[in-house]
Amino acid sequence: MLNTANYQPVSRGWFTSSRTNNGNQCVEVRFDGDAVLIRDSKYRRNPEHRLEDEPIITVAATEWMTFLAAVLGRHSVRTALSAETGADGHTTLRHRDTTLIYTPGEWRAFVDGARDGEFDRQPQSV
Repeated sequence: MLNTANYQPVSRGWFTSSRTNNGNQCVEVRFDGDAVLIRDSKYRRNPEHRLEDEPIITVAATEWMTFLAAVLGRHSVRTALSAETGADGHTTLRHRDTTLIYTPGEWRAFVDGARDGEFDRQPQSV
């Protein structure tokens, strides 16, 4: 039987795809219990931005895994978390009222890492 509130790894710091170029511009992810947090590293590098206002998307691990499967073309189930790539190549990640925009290179590194399983959440069996 699976316990959907118990995922591995349980807690981890912010990380990026191994395909990211020195972590300068990237999709950053953090696992925290049964939640997945997503942010954009560009926000922190702009001195005009206040860290307390940083946009961070938080989703349940189950929604995250469904989202990853859709991004990788494994199925077309929609979740509240969505990604849309515009004509200019930039990808907009949306969840409710929070929006993050990634460059083509940032999104490509993320998708490549997702394809390699770097962002998977694995439920523990109990």
